[in-house]
Amino acid sequence: MLQINLLEDEGIVTLAPHGPLEKADFERLSGIVDPHISAKGSLKGVMLDAAAFPGWEDVGALISHLKFVMGHHDKVARVAVVSDSEILKLAPHVAKHFVAADIRRFPSGEKDHALAWLKGEPA
Repeated sequence: MLQINLLEDEGIVTLAPHGPLEKADFERLSGIVDPHISAKGSLKGVMLDAAAFPGWEDVGALISHLKFVMGHHDKVARVAVVSDSEILKLAPHVAKHFVAADIRRFPSGEKDHALAWLKGEPA
């Protein structure tokens, strides 16, 4: 299950997986962010807060994830990955070849710093 929180005023969505990602997670995520994107044109940022990468429930969930990313990557300015997971440490390096967003990783204890970066606040 994916916990989704849209910070409407900031134009930032926070994501926290609790178990393997499911196809329904991406349907719910689209239902939350698509109206905001339609109204505002984009999202300022996405924060993925994950101690470890949970994987996907099945191939359908993986495909839904890829479709979501491909359909939204050019509508997100920044992505913050908050994690100490070795796999998620690699995510920004791999993703930068496929997405338009500026991607940055933050250690698990720096969630507030990551949110400030997404908002565009000075360090």
